Amino acid sequence: MQNAHVDLDLRAGATAMEDSMHKFGAVLVVLGALGVAACETPQQKITNKEDMLSAAGFKILPVNTPSRQAALKQLPPNKFSREIRDGRVFYVYPDPVVCGCLYVGDQNAYGRFRANVFAKNLADEQAMTANEMSMDWGPWGGYPMGWYY
Repeated sequence: MQNAHVDLDLRAGATAMEDSMHKFGAVLVVLGALGVAACETPQQKITNKEDMLSAAGFKILPVNTPSRQAALKQLPPNKFSREIRDGRVFYVYPDPVVCGCLYVGDQNAYGRFRANVFAKNLADEQAMTANEMSMDWGPWGGYPMGWYY
């Protein structure tokens, strides 16, 4: 009779552990799906960056002559370069992939671009935090799985 009592206690503990593991697995699946949905292709990332460049005041110069094509190949693709012309600082961003063009902006445009990137990153982080905070951890005994810090 005592052995039956021990078996029930072990079985109850195993069932609770299995339930916790299933719930934890479900949380991982949801988080994984959100992570995949948040992923962007490299081309999408470049396009988003270029939209922000245009919004910040960068001018688009088409690469439509052989000399411009040769000059574009000398610059690192999809990276900023700092150029000084007639004592003025310019930032150039070559895009050989999406538009086949060169974005050119002064220090003010570059400053606006950096501020816009910061604001976007902050908004993305706040949205992610709000999403995490809205999750109902109650069935797991609190955040996460009953662990209180």
